Amino acid sequence: MSMRILCSNDDGIHARGLESLVKIARQLSDDVWVVAPQEEQSGAARALTLAHPIRIRKYEEKRFAVSGTPTDAVMMGVTKILGEKKPDLVLSGVNNGQNVAEDVTFSGTIAAALQGMTFGVPSIALSLARFSRETARWQTPEAHGSSIIRRLLDQGWPSDVVININFPDADPDDVKDIEVTSQGHRDAVQLYAEERQDLRGGSYYWYGYTGQLSDPPEGTDLRAIYDGRISVTPLHLALTHMDSHAALSKALTGPATR
Repeated sequence: MSMRILCSNDDGIHARGLESLVKIARQLSDDVWVVAPQEEQSGAARALTLAHPIRIRKYEEKRFAVSGTPTDAVMMGVTKILGEKKPDLVLSGVNNGQNVAEDVTFSGTIAAALQGMTFGVPSIALSLARFSRETARWQTPEAHGSSIIRRLLDQGWPSDVVININFPDADPDDVKDIEVTSQGHRDAVQLYAEERQDLRGGSYYWYGYTGQLSDPPEGTDLRAIYDGRISVTPLHLALTHMDSHAALSKALTGPATR
């Protein structure tokens, strides 16, 4: 029996990266479903649509759009659209731009994978680094994605972990190797708000990135993609900082008033 794969993303049902993701999935199985947001939802993180109805639009057999966030899409896919047989694997992406370092906390691509994980389904997020506005090397994840996923499935990973794959901005033959990395941290904030004026003289703002590269240490997702390697990072939702937990427990545990 073929593995059932659910594909989603945060760039929307018509995104070019979703085409690449489906190509990758179809190299692994002939039972591939697509349930993605109707519109782009980049930066949506794990948002749920709570104040509006969610609508589902069927484009073709096994291809649906959801009027909501990436989390909504996976939620509807698993609980409503796929029926009684839930997916064996959730793939999210391929995102148009890397999802590394601090990006992982607001990435809708990773959020879709996290939602798959909460249903007990092995889940993988895939993103493509892009350092030029004009060029996205979709052939790189298409060439390497299915092989990496097969190896990951053969190895397995804990049920409370999602796998975050980032492909470098390089042609397939120029990719150096694969590196299992840790989540990096940029040494400068790249996100900024640019002020502009509309035709009536009112101000509005548009988020952008400086494009300035940091100088991350070896072993991080940032360094791997800067150096032309495919980054594979296991991520989880355990956000408790245990060193601080131990220190604060000594200082605070006990009566509420002293």
